[in-house]
Amino acid sequence: MQVQAFRKAVTMDDAGALELLVGVLESTGASYCVIGGQGVNAYVDPLVSLDLDVVIAAADLDRVLAALPPGAVVERFPHSVNVSMPGSAVRVQVQTDARYLAFPSRATAKTVLGLSMRVAAVEDLLAGKVWAAGDPERRASKRQKDLADIARVLERFPHLRSAVPPSILEKLV
Repeated sequence: MQVQAFRKAVTMDDAGALELLVGVLESTGASYCVIGGQGVNAYVDPLVSLDLDVVIAAADLDRVLAALPPGAVVERFPHSVNVSMPGSAVRVQVQTDARYLAFPSRATAKTVLGLSMRVAAVEDLLAGKVWAAGDPERRASKRQKDLADIARVLERFPHLRSAVPPSILEKLV
């Protein structure tokens, strides 16, 4: 099975939401990058996830949302905008927290599960995962996944260990 067919089957993405979203980001010329677990997947052995976390430059966000296909559901929250599409279980979360806004300027094109997209620099991905793992308001199960992603990055990029606070490193043992 080809990578894209596998991804579509596992994520139940009959509508091709991931391709649609990346197409909108590219066609609008938005400054963006993928972060989170899918971003980590671009640098290490991939794990399947229904989530796609993205940073879009603040000046481009409304233009991107307006270009989404009819039927796309957009929900705004204090630090994110969630997008879902009928016919897809893919959950897109656009991160609007100011700490992430410089990430797109350092992003590069990478392939994630067979699809080319702009992905945050590995150092930025690690910083985002450290912030998420240390967020006491985040669900415990999500923080555990963040710790696993940090461990995966450090296995591949051990020189980045100094960027992780001791309080997080001790949880990785």
